[in-house]
Amino acid sequence: MSTKKTIPIKLAGAASREEDVEERLLREGWKRLTTIGEPRLSEIAEAYRGMGFEVHVESYQTEGDGCTTCLDTDQEMGKVIGTVYTRRSTKPQQEDELF
Repeated sequence: MSTKKTIPIKLAGAASREEDVEERLLREGWKRLTTIGEPRLSEIAEAYRGMGFEVHVESYQTEGDGCTTCLDTDQEMGKVIGTVYTRRSTKPQQEDELF
């Protein structure tokens, strides 16, 4: 009697693409801050830019095995949701116009 050998294969798809994006950003020095919807998404991005950080926002995609019901539902209703990444800017910070 022969036994079948199963070879585990990681399926390609949205989840692996998302992992690839996150891995690349982390290798490039980005730090993942939060996943949030508008209007707070824009407020957070502008606040960090104002503090001299570079800001990168990735469109939200369901990821992992955790509970994402709220974010998924908001996205289905048309709400813009993104994941915010920041890193220290390599450019010198400009002078504040108010001072």
